[in-house]
Amino acid sequence: MKTNKVLWMAVLLLSLALMMPAGQAFAKKVMLKTQSIYPTAMPVLGDSVVWFSEQVEKASGGELIFKVYDPGKLVPGMEILESVAKGRIQAGYAAAGFWAGKIPAGPFFTSVPFGPEAPEYVAWMFQGNGLKLYQEMYDQAGYNVKVFPLSLLAPETSGWFAKEIESLDNLKGLKMRFFGLGGQAMQKLGVSVTLLPTAEIFPALEKGAIDATEFSMPTIDKNLGFYKVVKYNYYPGWHQQATICELLINKDVWENKMTPAQRALVEIGTRASLMQSLAIGEGTQGPVIKENAQKRGVKNMYWSDEMLAAFKKAWEEVCEEQCAKDPFFKKVWDDLSAFRAEYAYWNSVGFLPRTVGPK
Repeated sequence: MKTNKVLWMAVLLLSLALMMPAGQAFAKKVMLKTQSIYPTAMPVLGDSVVWFSEQVEKASGGELIFKVYDPGKLVPGMEILESVAKGRIQAGYAAAGFWAGKIPAGPFFTSVPFGPEAPEYVAWMFQGNGLKLYQEMYDQAGYNVKVFPLSLLAPETSGWFAKEIESLDNLKGLKMRFFGLGGQAMQKLGVSVTLLPTAEIFPALEKGAIDATEFSMPTIDKNLGFYKVVKYNYYPGWHQQATICELLINKDVWENKMTPAQRALVEIGTRASLMQSLAIGEGTQGPVIKENAQKRGVKNMYWSDEMLAAFKKAWEEVCEEQCAKDPFFKKVWDDLSAFRAEYAYWNSVGFLPRTVGPK
């Protein structure tokens, strides 16, 4: 009789377990301290990781938590990659372009001068070899991390200048905050480039420590107040037509502390966050650009064909030099170029050309 009772209880418990979703049947609560390199109050660039963490926590019933910290709360921003890899923190939100000093190919997975734009970028990531190469880059460099694209930004502005830029001569000797591969191209044109953290850009402009800056999309630049000091805002953002920011997770945590259901939730959540961030970015820029001109005295400018050609030539020189120096940089460039060559025909017939510029 006692044996039958025990057997009956075992069958009942097994039945209840089978009725539960797989992620809940053997769920274990996992909390990952996550350092952001961007202020979490910053639209899209910063708050995407907060949106992601909130959705994952809800979907997991509180069993998977990414506890997000503002810049510098746990580790300095430029130490996020190292800290995640060594397990000092469990996760980080940043952009691979920040690690260019250690990994030259890193900027390819943040933004590429003169494209690809957002649709082509995610196509390369998820239908081409982009994501595979992204992970390979960190593995080859010895970083114990699992990487996911988490946010996807609309095109940036090309920069904020105190005076109109009428020719390449106006760029020579200019002190400018500039990011990534585009910054290397600007150096070719005689610009003195520096990469200041977010909080230091406006004070540097105000004090004259720099003459110009680029940072992000109009909605983000507006909040940083650049228009109060410099009034010429140039388009298009040839250096960052689309920008990806990354979620880094310590690989030991990913492989040994998270269930298959939790890992699947991260995969789904990061994909959802890409769509969310792109939708917000694309849907909010127009009104800000108009307000800049109508209420803030900003002159919205569009580069001439001659200036864009000069920027492209400088970028091609940078790319050629980097390919000669770093085999993995060349591997990524060759793969991206091959993908873009296949994509080019669709791109040439599937989309309308630009017809009007900013006013």
